[in-house]
Amino acid sequence: MRNLGDYIREQRSTAQISLRQLAKLAGVSNPYLSQIERGLRKPSAEILQQIAKALRISAEALYVQAGILDERYGDSDVPGAVLGDPGITERQKQVLLEIYDSFRRENEERPAGQPEADEQVSATKVPADAEPTAEADRKRATAPDRTP
Repeated sequence: MRNLGDYIREQRSTAQISLRQLAKLAGVSNPYLSQIERGLRKPSAEILQQIAKALRISAEALYVQAGILDERYGDSDVPGAVLGDPGITERQKQVLLEIYDSFRRENEERPAGQPEADEQVSATKVPADAEPTAEADRKRATAPDRTP
């Protein structure tokens, strides 16, 4: 697999953008971007997001190249939804994706047929004739007063 720097350089070249232009568009310094491309620096998720935006490519593609996000999600759209959500910060996106990845790894490691920990806890049984509290309260409030 190619490294992140090679991937960014290739994308920059394809877009016909100079290193200086990309650095300016991404809001990073020329030397820092050069170090990223040469593999001397590992940028944060926020910097990758800025570079992706400047290159007009998917931040997810850079996250995969940087090892922040695994490519093995198959047909799941969870990573795309998280990465595309403008309501959360880049750090929050990274944390959510790390948690999601840990759940997927945990489920892959569990032997087939073994229930999850939360499936092993039996639920409290509710009698079939029991009414939900809100419904019971509503009926009491609308019932005629039968006190003498």
